[in-house]
Amino acid sequence: MTQSPEGLAAMRHIISEASREGSLIAVVGRSSGLSASAFADAAWVDAHEVSSDTAIDLPRISLVAGNDYAAAIIAAETGADVLEIWTDVDGFMTADPHLVPSAYPIPHLSYTEAMELCHFGVSILYPPSVYPVCVKNIPIHVRNLFRPDEGGTIISSSTREGADQHPVRGISSIAHTALITVSGLSMVGVVGVNSRIFNALASARISVFMVAQASSENNTTIAVRQDDADTAAAVLNETFHSEIESGALNAVAVEKGLVTIGVVGEQMKHTPGTAGRIFSILGRNGINVIAFAQGARQNNISIVIHSALLNKALNVLHDSLFLSEYKVLNLFVCGIGTVGGRLLEQISQQSDILMRRSRLRLNVVGIATSRTAIFNKQGIDLSSYREQLKTAAPSSPRRLLDAVTSMNLYNAVFVDCTASKEVAELYAPLLEHNVNVVAANKIAASGPYGQYRRLKDTAVRQGVKFLFETNVGAGLPIIGTMNDLRNSGDRIISIRAVLSGTLNFIFNTLSADVPLSEAVRQAKEQGYSEPDPRIDLTGKDVIRKLVILTREAGYAIEQEEVAQQLFIPADYFDGSLDSFWQRLPQLDADFEERRRQLEAQGQRWRFVAQMDEGRARVSLEAVDRNHPFYNLEGSNNIILLTTERYHDYPMQIQGYGAGAAVTAAGVFANIMSIANI
Repeated sequence: MTQSPEGLAAMRHIISEASREGSLIAVVGRSSGLSASAFADAAWVDAHEVSSDTAIDLPRISLVAGNDYAAAIIAAETGADVLEIWTDVDGFMTADPHLVPSAYPIPHLSYTEAMELCHFGVSILYPPSVYPVCVKNIPIHVRNLFRPDEGGTIISSSTREGADQHPVRGISSIAHTALITVSGLSMVGVVGVNSRIFNALASARISVFMVAQASSENNTTIAVRQDDADTAAAVLNETFHSEIESGALNAVAVEKGLVTIGVVGEQMKHTPGTAGRIFSILGRNGINVIAFAQGARQNNISIVIHSALLNKALNVLHDSLFLSEYKVLNLFVCGIGTVGGRLLEQISQQSDILMRRSRLRLNVVGIATSRTAIFNKQGIDLSSYREQLKTAAPSSPRRLLDAVTSMNLYNAVFVDCTASKEVAELYAPLLEHNVNVVAANKIAASGPYGQYRRLKDTAVRQGVKFLFETNVGAGLPIIGTMNDLRNSGDRIISIRAVLSGTLNFIFNTLSADVPLSEAVRQAKEQGYSEPDPRIDLTGKDVIRKLVILTREAGYAIEQEEVAQQLFIPADYFDGSLDSFWQRLPQLDADFEERRRQLEAQGQRWRFVAQMDEGRARVSLEAVDRNHPFYNLEGSNNIILLTTERYHDYPMQIQGYGAGAAVTAAGVFANIMSIANI
């Protein structure tokens, strides 16, 4: 069937023959290249079978037209109750399911929304097919021939049926877009420039599907199919030849390799901030909008981006505009030791609960060790990842960075559960690529102040998160609390804290029966200390933590500026680890004598970190029974924050300050804060 008078006459003849018998109740259109035999197999009546001899006792006689437009005309001519379009998909989808796995069928659309989605690349329905039935207010029902029990999509004058109230109804795209820009100061205030542009393109039979113009009128940008770009540029350069020769206008600019995304929904005009949310979502994920347009009816927001970012843009918009069933975070976990391994266990155990309760899907797409790494955009099976890593390709920090950035996933989070300086050096480029960073690794936040400041500033500029709550206090909410205080206008004046679970365990274990060397050995054997306990005994770990807290309190400080009063002679840290273990018992007698003296005075040792107005020091101090630090048990940490508001009675935070489970839980909490749940 065609739109020619002969085609219309042929259609009307078929209609009159079928209508005379009263048999034509619905009209079925054919779309998406389905063959007539497919309809015959489904027991539908082909067009040549509809005649005056057609039986009229069937529950419904359907006419199969050659295409959607023919079916729409037939439906309009007969005043059909509904136009059914039988195709090979379940109806209009919220996005292209080949690019957005979480896309799902849209139950209802308005005629306008359907037209907009068809214009932007949805091939289910030929756009002009909507008009004949729209003027007669005949609904269109798009259904799947191979899954007839599915509901499909109903297109009518209203979409407000059921509970589907999303302002954004669907997202589509036009691939192979090119932008043509006519610019020049002579355009300002000159009437008719745009008329010349569009007349020239119309004469060349080039269709323009988007227009963007600066309010200053010094440039007009149009979007065309990439195949038409060179011709369009040549036509416009010829049209404005004299102005370009004189310098009044610039030569026509062409930009290729683009794609246009259409965000469609009639209710967007009743939902303030939709456009702002779209730009914010794209910006946080590092997607630059090259051009955009929105009509006054506000039922379509069109944005042009680079083609390489299409998949990422569609998924993040679909996810963030509440079109997806679940919000997705794509996680890269580096390090599967005690903390990383526990974190992956917790994610595996909690995933189903988060999906049910919070509609959040944690998709672990990358796992790396110091030797190998595995990646899978669809998600890694956490029940077998260790076996997969044994046969995985070799990895390195450089390869890890390349893999994360090349995957270019939306809502990406890099989780560092190592103590590696090389891995910490990846944070800056990851943040620049709009990848969130969650670090149990202390090196970046406690390193040179300039580096720390750049990472914080980059995260703010890129609209992503750089979080490191577990750098101090394992799972205790210390850094988050300090940030909340400062963001609410408070000022942190001083800090008093016991920040080493290892040292607190050692000093709580010391007794007449357990000398210093044995207490240190127990700390190592029970997993409280580093494999090399000298790292804890030098106070370096506490210094790094205090530097981080001082910086988070708003003061610039370097590790070298922290005053130190250590309790083990410096020469004990020279040489090998074996040499250290051999020499350590030489200190036992002196420590026991001093411990007895403290006990007689009702005091205990605590290794205290303190900061006053930006000046910091660490030292071994004796505290009495009235001090908050006295009864600190096991490997617990405690911190006292004196602020302008909490001045006479400092804020106190206390609890487990070490351990793989609580540290992993703190990392997990940082991940949840990125998900905003």
